[in-house]
Amino acid sequence: MGILRLKQKGMSASMKPVRNLVVTMKWTTAADFDLSAVYKTKWGEFGIVYFGELGSLTTFPYIELSGDEGVGDTGGDNEEILRIAKLDDMDYVWIMCWDYTMVQKGRPARFKDSDIVLIIEDDEGMRYEVPLDTGNFGNVAVIATIDNTSGTPMLINESKVGTLKGLKDLAQLLDIIGVEY
Repeated sequence: MGILRLKQKGMSASMKPVRNLVVTMKWTTAADFDLSAVYKTKWGEFGIVYFGELGSLTTFPYIELSGDEGVGDTGGDNEEILRIAKLDDMDYVWIMCWDYTMVQKGRPARFKDSDIVLIIEDDEGMRYEVPLDTGNFGNVAVIATIDNTSGTPMLINESKVGTLKGLKDLAQLLDIIGVEY
């Protein structure tokens, strides 16, 4: 169908209401980047899909992660895939990644020197490319937001970063997103 590139932080695009989305994070940098989705439901609950809780397409939250790539800072053609089977119950889905090794150490990640890009494809074949557009230091990045509060989903290039030393709970990620828990 087509490709829409949201190259810079703050760029956005309306999406057609769709049934399925496939979010692919690709990178070749020698880093253990982990894809995740943090979500807020229409009834105000928060949750996360990540390598420790892969989610499900057939039961709530209808979001599922493929697995964990780039373990041990492996370079090459790395990709992690997140599938979203239903957005109806969600107000927001924040697509995030973190540099696992650097989060453990509490040190800045290698985002600036990385080639992370999100490719989001809907069930009609429309593709959106969202590169991580930040020179800021941190080890956790909010790459994109799907804002589903108006009935027409909006995709936004967030490219926002923060720093954690260890990842203990969802509240830490919500703090980086800028949402009260």
